[in-house]
Amino acid sequence: MKLKALIAGTMLAGILAGAAPALAEDTVYVQLSTYRTGPYAGSGIPIANGMADYLTMLNERDGGINGVRIAFDECETGYDTQKGVECYEQAKAKKSLVFNPYSTGITLAVIPRASVDKVPILSMAYGLSAAADGKTFPWIFNPPLTYWDGASGVIEYIAGQEGGLEKLKDRKIGFIYLDAGYGKEPIPLFEQFAAKYGYTLLKYPVPGKEMQNQSSQWLNIRRDKPDYMVMWGWGAMNPTAVKEATKIRFPMDKFIGIWWSGGEDDARGGGAQAKGYTALNFHAVGTDFPVMQDIKKFVVDAGKSKVDPAKFGENLYNRGVVNSLYIAEAIRIAQEKTGKKVITSEDMRVGIENLNIDAARIDAAGLKGFIAPVKVTCDNHSGNHKMYAQRWTGEKWEKASDWFDPMSDVVNPMLMDAAKTYAEANKPWPQRTEPCAN
Repeated sequence: MKLKALIAGTMLAGILAGAAPALAEDTVYVQLSTYRTGPYAGSGIPIANGMADYLTMLNERDGGINGVRIAFDECETGYDTQKGVECYEQAKAKKSLVFNPYSTGITLAVIPRASVDKVPILSMAYGLSAAADGKTFPWIFNPPLTYWDGASGVIEYIAGQEGGLEKLKDRKIGFIYLDAGYGKEPIPLFEQFAAKYGYTLLKYPVPGKEMQNQSSQWLNIRRDKPDYMVMWGWGAMNPTAVKEATKIRFPMDKFIGIWWSGGEDDARGGGAQAKGYTALNFHAVGTDFPVMQDIKKFVVDAGKSKVDPAKFGENLYNRGVVNSLYIAEAIRIAQEKTGKKVITSEDMRVGIENLNIDAARIDAAGLKGFIAPVKVTCDNHSGNHKMYAQRWTGEKWEKASDWFDPMSDVVNPMLMDAAKTYAEANKPWPQRTEPCAN
């Protein structure tokens, strides 16, 4: 069948879509949703490269996973929700083992479809925080941390600078965020924490079409004089915000971003004056790890990568590596659980729900120091894992804290309540029928 016939009726030029790919018996297929174009491309491109390169490395070095090669392609969303839903439909038609939305807006749009279509959704450290409740959302997974975990981590970090949570009373914490589902997601937790710990939350939304024009927000910030600024930005918003912060001489060591606001290009936006800018992270930056050296040897040096060699090992590239690492480990675990080499999306759901990357597996996979252990369970689809703070030196990221846990004792009950509220607001929400596989 000609390619033109295969893509008839689809909307994304350059994407193989419409019919399931003709896979060899020893091959499984994964679609990677990406955005190499548009205003978010600066963040999307390195992640797309990292995701592709890790899977390519497994194919080149190991012949896949337990002899099963991973066929994959990209579906360009442009970070647009409608296009993302169309990519989801393509992924379902092509029998992708998992769908990676790589957008909170797309994640929210496909959540109601997942259990009906039996397609697991992997929204790694983004999306709907309440989806961590595996009883309510058996097909949605957001390891290693939810946005609410991240928000609690930000407050923990600030409290550590102040000398304790009780020292937050009467402090002003500014929150500059992309005015979309992603940016709004942590607001309920920040507001509840404000009531609990006595700080004032000042909100500065940034419309998606105005990401590179934040002068009014930063004029207001200069007027309000918050003690700390927190950023939930993406794409062109991040370097613009860092640059504007330096213009008003905001103390950069009191400016903290979530892990999606911690790319090298984000910090470079402020030049030398950005030194001290801080962001959370849940994996290492750099190339001094066996897994990264294998990617370099089998993929980058072999000319099979799209990454600029100078940016190999930067934060968002490594973020893409971690995303595909989770996919690959879930495939391996699903094979073990089912006894099948070529698994289905339903088997993949079992693999993700039993994802367990412990210290022994970290060592075996060449990941020592690269990530903290990760364990997903039937009840907890995120896991509330460790994070750390990184600080910009003016040239690169350096660790600014030890690994630390989110405030799970506070966050988890809120997540459970939010999951219940979601189900009630979307009646009739299906009851979980999938057994917990051990």
